[in-house]
Amino acid sequence: MNEDFARNLRLLCSFYKSIAEVCRRLGINRPQFNRYLSGRYRPGGHTLRRLCAFFGVEEHEILLPSAQFERLVQLRPLPSDAPPPADNGPEAGHLAHLRAIGSAGLDRFLGSYFETYLSMACPGKILRTLVTLRRDGDSVHYQRTERLNDDTQGKTYHGVYLGLVHLLTDRIFLNDYETLTGLEMTQTILFPSFKNRVSRLSGLKLGVSGSEERMPCCARVVYEYLGTQVSVRRALRLCGLYAIDDPRIDEATRRAITNDMAPGEWHFRARY
Repeated sequence: MNEDFARNLRLLCSFYKSIAEVCRRLGINRPQFNRYLSGRYRPGGHTLRRLCAFFGVEEHEILLPSAQFERLVQLRPLPSDAPPPADNGPEAGHLAHLRAIGSAGLDRFLGSYFETYLSMACPGKILRTLVTLRRDGDSVHYQRTERLNDDTQGKTYHGVYLGLVHLLTDRIFLNDYETLTGLEMTQTILFPSFKNRVSRLSGLKLGVSGSEERMPCCARVVYEYLGTQVSVRRALRLCGLYAIDDPRIDEATRRAITNDMAPGEWHFRARY
């Protein structure tokens, strides 16, 4: 019932440098403000009046349907104390808006994960990588590290992907690029955990194979939560390619990453 209010509040915040700046200038603590941004709570009368006075809107306006409110805001000048939009190209406003609406609610998912899926570059093999999510101000960033062994030369290669995480309604979106060669981007969409304790997340991963073919591929993926304090060196030792029947991959994970389609399915779908 508070979704329109939350969307309208996120839109207003996108005109400022960061959510932290808005909270500081309003004198509202960040966890409380995040609850308003998520739509779980609507502020009481006194706080609502403070918000409206700060952003230069009326109380009845901020409760309008989000599409109607967005049109209204577009026709108005910015509040006199709002910073002017940065001149960073047409995409800057969209990225700021996405950051404003997609960072709330992600703190419980921060930490490290084993990412497991059927390798795109090595068909028939399971690939396990290390993914770490961290908050940096108003954004949540992540690093995904691949560790691959070249048995012919006795060498180990690492691929490092950097990206951004957004939580939009009830899905986690991860978008990254490969930093060492700059030849690849991937997108992963996960089901968030609705339990008190995060343990496993599942979804779909889209990218291109690392082979010369560079074929676009989609694979089911599982994220296994490791915690906020892990030994990166030890974790990376457990990353790499595994045989499809390797006993070190548990049966539940093996079933969850199997890339089959049930009769009557018209699209490749994630599994809970």
